[in-house]
Amino acid sequence: MSEPRPYVHLARGDPAPWFIQRATGNPRYAFDTAAGRYIVLCFYVSSSEPASRATLEAACEGPARRLFDDERVCFFGVSLDPRDEAEGRVKAMMPGVRHFFDHDGSVGRLYGSIPRDATTDEGPLEARRFWLILDPTLRVLANIPFAADGSDRRRVFDLLAGLPDPRRFWGMELQAPILFLPNVFEPELCRRLVDAYEADGGKESGFMRQIDGKTVAVHDHSHKRRRDFEINDDELKRQLQSRIHRRVAPEIMKAHQFKVTRMERYIVGCYTAEDGGHFRAHRDNTTSGTAHRRFAVSINLNSEFEGGEVSFPEFGPRSFKPPAGGAVVFSCSFLHAVSKVTSGRRYAFLPFLYDEAAARIREQNAATLAEGSGYKANPTPAPASAPAPAGAPAE
Repeated sequence: MSEPRPYVHLARGDPAPWFIQRATGNPRYAFDTAAGRYIVLCFYVSSSEPASRATLEAACEGPARRLFDDERVCFFGVSLDPRDEAEGRVKAMMPGVRHFFDHDGSVGRLYGSIPRDATTDEGPLEARRFWLILDPTLRVLANIPFAADGSDRRRVFDLLAGLPDPRRFWGMELQAPILFLPNVFEPELCRRLVDAYEADGGKESGFMRQIDGKTVAVHDHSHKRRRDFEINDDELKRQLQSRIHRRVAPEIMKAHQFKVTRMERYIVGCYTAEDGGHFRAHRDNTTSGTAHRRFAVSINLNSEFEGGEVSFPEFGPRSFKPPAGGAVVFSCSFLHAVSKVTSGRRYAFLPFLYDEAAARIREQNAATLAEGSGYKANPTPAPASAPAPAGAPAE
């Protein structure tokens, strides 16, 4: 008698695995960026099956369709059947309804729709069909298998209708676990950095993606619009390092028991109203070339602008605008966004901080940078006076 195949089973309270998979309208959908609202993953396997077809009709065409608005709840169907895509049998219905085409079974294995050791070339698979309801932080609220009589659909829709506003799904409003620090830079230093940017004018800034094993800079104005000026003045860099060491690093140690020894990316970024400057929800350490980053620092250099605030969708809609010279400091793993600047210009100094262990990770991964890197981690700790400088690709 053969041993039963091993399946993953995700239960209430478990974190949902992150993945990147082809989806309707997006060849590389990063699932973790959907956080900040309730998410329904429906593992229906193939839309050609009667039960799956009835499930999709109930979710996407019946009265329940109004539940999926992308603000409160979004729906992701997961298909294992290549014909669903090839024949156009399932489509995105915006807002709120999308499908993943999991032809290689990578998502199904992660979530328990197919066995962990399954391969898509072994013939028909014993696939499990179920709904997974996730909270705005991508943790499981419910795992509901398909029922022979279709009663699972009503269970799902009733559960969704009864959920609280995603901004208060904890039962209260929560503060994102960030540091908010005024008086990191003096007004004179802020003015000097803004003047340096204006004298140069900056250049269009992209963001990093992992493509075919390489960390590649890409540009997409619908995702990010910002211009950056790179600081090359060594004395100015030392002054910036000193402020971070004296006024930011001790707060990180106090809050997180993390000793900052390294700092990279000496840039002034500028989001402008005339360009519609913004940065959609993203994380700062999701590629091999950026995996060493531990904390992001966003220091406003001026206050004469509207919009341009930093928010953390997993923790609610609240956004943050430090005063000139003030900083928001946060883990590079947090999903965060910069809202569109609607008036004026937002200037900001935007470094990343890390430590010696992360520096070694950076050295190990340097070869994966598409443009090449000769980065070598200093085998000795940085001097106590300031974080050691380092360069890095922008994200």
